[in-house]
Amino acid sequence: MFPLHRFLVPALIIALPAAAAEKRAFHIEDLYRLKGVQHLALSPDGSKLAFEVSSQDLKASTRNTQLWLLEVASGQAKQLTFSGKSDTAPQWSKDGKTLYFLSSRSGGSQLWALDASGGEARKVTSFEAGVGAPKLMPGGDKVVFEASVFPEALTDGARHKELSDKLDSGPVQAHLADELLYRHWTGWRDFQYSHLFTATFEGKVEALTAGKQDYPAFWQSWDLSPDGKEVCVTTNTDAVQARSTNQDLFLISLEGVRTPRRITGDNPAADQDPKYSPDGRFIAYKFQTKPGHESDRFRLAIYDRQAKIRKVLTEGIDNWVDGFQWSADGKALWFTVQEKGRWPLFRVEVATGKTTRMLEGQSIREFVVSPDQKRVLLTKTRVGEPVEVWSYAFETRELKRLTAFNQAVADEVDIRPAEEFTVKGADGKDIHVFLVKPHGFDPAKKYPLILNVHGGPQMMWSDTLRGDWQVYPGAGYIVAFPNPHGSTGYGQAFTDAISGDWDGKVQTDILKVADHLAALPYVDKDRMGAMGWSWGGYAMMWLEGHTTRFKALAAMMGVYDLRSMHGATEELWFAEHDLTGTPWDKAAAYDRMNPSSHVKAFKTPCLVITGERDYRVPYTQSLQFFTGLQEMGVPSRLIVFKNDGHWPDNLKSMPVYYNAHLEWFQKYLGGNAAPWKTEDMVRNLAFDKAGK
Repeated sequence: MFPLHRFLVPALIIALPAAAAEKRAFHIEDLYRLKGVQHLALSPDGSKLAFEVSSQDLKASTRNTQLWLLEVASGQAKQLTFSGKSDTAPQWSKDGKTLYFLSSRSGGSQLWALDASGGEARKVTSFEAGVGAPKLMPGGDKVVFEASVFPEALTDGARHKELSDKLDSGPVQAHLADELLYRHWTGWRDFQYSHLFTATFEGKVEALTAGKQDYPAFWQSWDLSPDGKEVCVTTNTDAVQARSTNQDLFLISLEGVRTPRRITGDNPAADQDPKYSPDGRFIAYKFQTKPGHESDRFRLAIYDRQAKIRKVLTEGIDNWVDGFQWSADGKALWFTVQEKGRWPLFRVEVATGKTTRMLEGQSIREFVVSPDQKRVLLTKTRVGEPVEVWSYAFETRELKRLTAFNQAVADEVDIRPAEEFTVKGADGKDIHVFLVKPHGFDPAKKYPLILNVHGGPQMMWSDTLRGDWQVYPGAGYIVAFPNPHGSTGYGQAFTDAISGDWDGKVQTDILKVADHLAALPYVDKDRMGAMGWSWGGYAMMWLEGHTTRFKALAAMMGVYDLRSMHGATEELWFAEHDLTGTPWDKAAAYDRMNPSSHVKAFKTPCLVITGERDYRVPYTQSLQFFTGLQEMGVPSRLIVFKNDGHWPDNLKSMPVYYNAHLEWFQKYLGGNAAPWKTEDMVRNLAFDKAGK
């Protein structure tokens, strides 16, 4: 396959934390004391690292993101911006003298500039529709960016604002659609499309794309060639995009004729995330091979702009490629892969295809490799370790933490680590399980347990810090997180095994893991609960009609009635792949896997949570499930977040989410009490009543 690198085991350089016994239990409020560290931007000479640091105020429901600068050699870090607004997405000028970033401090999201030597930031764009994903032109006085606009307005900012105001505030309030994918995740189309623009720092704006076609497509990306003469953008031009994953790469010249030219038309599946090589000859990108399968394996390839041919670089790796970047000399690509709950770092040589593992055993969130390729700067986390910036030197194998934004919380609070083991699941396959024990754990005692089933279903629980991996152990629970059939990171065949089999192997895995957990000497088998989000919510709804082994369940944003799910979801490719077709052509499969067919067997108390703006799994799925529970006389509670989609707002809604779980599981499993009454939180009275 690929050779092992001689630098496999890093030497960890970090002070040992204080003993867990000397710390207090983790609470919901502690989660909101932790800072986020993201969006690494390394200066051209590799000497300085700019990045974002975000903080939150739980009671005020506010979030703030500012920019910091770290001197790589000394490890000294300082705060760069103090706007009190949102300063994000740092990037360096070619000469490294100026740092550009997006800010909401004036006129929506606009591009700002800050001298690296200090001084006041200055605003360099003023496009009324806002500036997104900006990329600087080589000359340093012009930018390419994306924005969502009305096609008839395009570069006319005043016209765009007029149309937007009428749509939002006019007497008629309605949505109109003539084709599918009229809404997506949390937003309606409402006549607007994503387009690419250029803007000079003097304010002249030109459109690179136009019409009723997104450039780039939803959640997709684009890149600017090093010479500034071309962009490569991802979009989908299939007639029915709701049923298609056929994203393609298009080249658009910034000189002369700007007609998009498709370069990946031979692949009927997804091609995405283009990145030009430093010399501009190649475009690296990720691609899949199975049309309509959003969870097919992502491979890494390069497109030769001279020869007009594609070369696949990672066919020998049977897991998904995630983040990647070019080496400064353009001779190699660095990338991470989802693998057994972690993201190791790889390097592949463009000329030979030789692939080398460079850093193992880490959950790398972001990374940037130094220009001399001697070290990588990265953000990483573990279940018991908050995110920070780290440095890893390839020659010495030294892994060194460079920041300590979350050290004060870690010193005070018991952030619990995870243990790992495997359980034999369906077909004798090993099912990887993460287990987090509660604060003050005593092996001689028995504890209530919560089994958490992930969504996707094609994703993986990983060795990263999450709220539910800490809040519940802080309240006295053991929590277990299995990666059953359908999970990524264990080979594509294991991932594909869940499609068309939602009621089969994966359900066997869940119950076998539950059997194993119940047999552990410190688990109270009579106080076991289960929870799940998205597909995990489906799993709870399925278990509701098929077992009484759990004392309480919690189902969030779950799929309940497969026929109505198909008719109301926006991304039809998912339903039609994973459920093997349409409900009129595959009625037997839909009926076989349908939780709503088993209402009469519902017995287990269940908490149900959803978001009213969830267009991925429409909130009516949860309403139907709650109705079934109530009709059967099953103790149940429904929470619908009015303004949230498939993911509740992390600051405004997630505290309610965690509290509701603690309240629910305390009632049926006997853990510690929730800090607030969920009813008071929903009524916005909780902090008033607490006198805070």
